[in-house]
Amino acid sequence: MKGEAIPYKMLSQDAFSTWLGIEILECEIGRCKVGMRIRPEMLNSMNKAHGGISYALADTAFGFAANTHGKYAVSIETSINHIEALEEGDYLIAESVIEKVKNKLGFNVVEVKRGEELVALFKGIVYRTQKDWY
Repeated sequence: MKGEAIPYKMLSQDAFSTWLGIEILECEIGRCKVGMRIRPEMLNSMNKAHGGISYALADTAFGFAANTHGKYAVSIETSINHIEALEEGDYLIAESVIEKVKNKLGFNVVEVKRGEELVALFKGIVYRTQKDWY
């Protein structure tokens, strides 16, 4: 299995990301772009998307990109900045790019956008195990 195929395998085994309606838009080694639409059951008490929704989308893009190098990679630290409130019906795109890969660690930045507008900025660190996807 080539590295860019790994996120498709991961998504097929990921009940939560499937429930969110996440779809893979683009994928290559070290980069993955995913998208999803905000549904009514994803809104909080202020009728805005719950912060966990954009976080989960970014985290999925992060995990998918981190695993494209062929080793199982698991997150060890993540954070997000929510920049704009999100509404029902908004279509979000998260693109994760690996900024740096070391032997055991990978450093990713994920931009979450609504159209061309940056709505959240996520960064994460993964631990790269010795276990192969292949």
